[in-house]
Amino acid sequence: MISVQNLTKIFPAKNGDVTAVDHVNLEIKEGEIFGIIGYSGAGKSTLIRLLNGLETPTSGSVIIDGKEIHNIRGAELRKARQQIGMIFQHFNLLWSRTVRENISFPLEIAKVPKQERKKRVDELIKLVGLEGKEDAYPSQLSGGQKQRVGIARALANNPKVLLCDEATSALDPQTTDSILELLVDINQKLGLTIVLITHEMHVIRKICHRVAVMEAGKIVEVGPVLEIFKRPKAEITKQFVRQVTETEEPSEAIEHLFRKYPEGKLVKLTFAGESVEKPIIAKLIRETGLDINILHGNISQTRNGAYGFLYVQMAGDPEALAKAFEILSAEQIGVEVMKNV
Repeated sequence: MISVQNLTKIFPAKNGDVTAVDHVNLEIKEGEIFGIIGYSGAGKSTLIRLLNGLETPTSGSVIIDGKEIHNIRGAELRKARQQIGMIFQHFNLLWSRTVRENISFPLEIAKVPKQERKKRVDELIKLVGLEGKEDAYPSQLSGGQKQRVGIARALANNPKVLLCDEATSALDPQTTDSILELLVDINQKLGLTIVLITHEMHVIRKICHRVAVMEAGKIVEVGPVLEIFKRPKAEITKQFVRQVTETEEPSEAIEHLFRKYPEGKLVKLTFAGESVEKPIIAKLIRETGLDINILHGNISQTRNGAYGFLYVQMAGDPEALAKAFEILSAEQIGVEVMKNV
């Protein structure tokens, strides 16, 4: 559905050119929810503007549904843009228009007949759960309701792609979850391809099938969300994963455990997918005779399965410990010995 090939965007500046997007390559499949995560200045927003044709690449190409977005002009470009919906962090609603009128606006621009517009707006209001708010103005709506209007408006022309630029970062956690659930519902009902830009790993974990991690204009890592949680390679990816998986700073948590449990070995176990649900601790105790004390842990759900970790204290003879590590390896559970005593 979306193919990004060797994409680069350089902005001229007095103190030297700024490379906002640096030789990016991505393939986004039809019907998937694809996340792009990075901190401020990583190049995410420039990338999304390149995807919808609001910026022209310095080099490289963006192909959406078979069309090179940067190489088409005029009526063809306007038609192509109708296939790309966009929702924003700060909603970008027309404050002098009602909910119905905001949703209808892109249909008016596309010169859709009045009765057809009304029918489509009614469908969208129901889809995003805004029944009873049709005649309200944006100032009368909550943040979540405003974003629902933004989503409905973005879907007005039946796009094939929905781009979301930090669409939940202005919302509280509970409202964020409700908007994410709505996006999943839309993805499933309409088969829509969704590209989601964010700096929050919680958002990626909650709804994305795959994720690309951006830093300094480059894609440093890309893959299925569960695999990224299980085996993050780049240091920035590890930082994002810790946003979700660690309840304390890792160094502080580990030092606390060292002081409190000085015996045996302190081991971090990481689980992903089906291994999360297996009674592995019971199996280790039964087959090795080790004393195992669960100290600290966490489990996070992704669209592709669960990811979790446990800090455990293992005490016993070296042969039993070696056997335990063999069992864990066979079960595809990650093992990291934090300290030998």
